Amino acid sequence: MDYTPGIFEMDMSKLNPENDSHVNSTIANQLALYVTMYSPLQMAADLPQHYKQFMDAFQFIKDVGIDWERSVYLEAEPGDYITIARKEKNTNNWFVGNVNGETPRTAKIAFDFLEKGKNYIATIYADAEDAHYKTNPQAYEITKYRVNSRSKLKQKSAPGGGFAISIIEADKAEVKGLKKL
Repeated sequence: MDYTPGIFEMDMSKLNPENDSHVNSTIANQLALYVTMYSPLQMAADLPQHYKQFMDAFQFIKDVGIDWERSVYLEAEPGDYITIARKEKNTNNWFVGNVNGETPRTAKIAFDFLEKGKNYIATIYADAEDAHYKTNPQAYEITKYRVNSRSKLKQKSAPGGGFAISIIEADKAEVKGLKKL
């Protein structure tokens, strides 16, 4: 099986004019695959020049764990969508991935898998409002929030889209000034 998430250029004709194929995904969906598709042999599958255009999104690839201590399946409908939270082995860091099918939807997530009494910084890499896997796959937005085990999130996923979240344990000084979910 080929584990090659992280494609940021979806239009293959830009690489080879004779190839009119298209990766049916958004950048946010590609980031989420690092969490939803288990493999301790991850890689960055695209060309360096494509990552250089989106270094803020590439940060998730640099941060995401590759081996997991715990996995929590938050929501799923076979053939339509899945949302998974995974705790990185030997850390208190969590990562959430949501991959979505062709129908836009809003995920509803409770962060009750986080350790009670601790604060975290959640960095959300999500589809932008106008994202779509065919017409605007590179549209994304990145937001940061303060979260804990009582936090809840409603997050939209575009057609062929999704979202990825890094959740890093933080002290009170680090979360100061961040909006709470």
